[in-house]
Amino acid sequence: MITQLSTLKTRLAILPATTDDDVILTNTLLALTGRFDRETNRSLAYSATATDEFEGDQNELVCSRYPIVAVSAFHVKEYESSGWVEQEDVEHQIRRGCIVWLPAPLASEFARLRVTYSGGYVMPGDTVGDGQTALPDEIEQAAIEQAVHWYQNRHRLGQTSTSGEGGSISQFSGLDLLPNVAAVLKKYQRYNL
Repeated sequence: MITQLSTLKTRLAILPATTDDDVILTNTLLALTGRFDRETNRSLAYSATATDEFEGDQNELVCSRYPIVAVSAFHVKEYESSGWVEQEDVEHQIRRGCIVWLPAPLASEFARLRVTYSGGYVMPGDTVGDGQTALPDEIEQAAIEQAVHWYQNRHRLGQTSTSGEGGSISQFSGLDLLPNVAAVLKKYQRYNL
């Protein structure tokens, strides 16, 4: 998850022993983890066995998880009947931590290319290994503040306005991403070439 439940509970001033809302808070963090991935057009969480597919004639592979630690395999599939065939001793470079560059394409434009690699950010609470990068603090803090906002406004879901004494009306905006959260995520957005 994008942050730990205990960290969110501390921010909300909920005692660790109070577990009444643990399920809703955990589900909120799971939803935010997915939402942050969609907003950044990438998978933020580290994977030791990530795979991405590309057109066979591409030589600049913009991977979905980065920073990339290492590439472990390349496979090409010309036809369904032949399946994936591993390519041996493929020369490549990792550029800007997010692009696997090949000096020449491995196949034709009609083939599929699959790269297997390790990459992404190590999530809070997990141990950061050699060559790995922890999730940036600003992303975790953005997730915490967004989770707090959603949690504190959970009873307003679907409500657009309410009236009070004297005929006053309060208008609520949708419970979308906070502007400061959206600004942080924009900095980490993956663009396809």
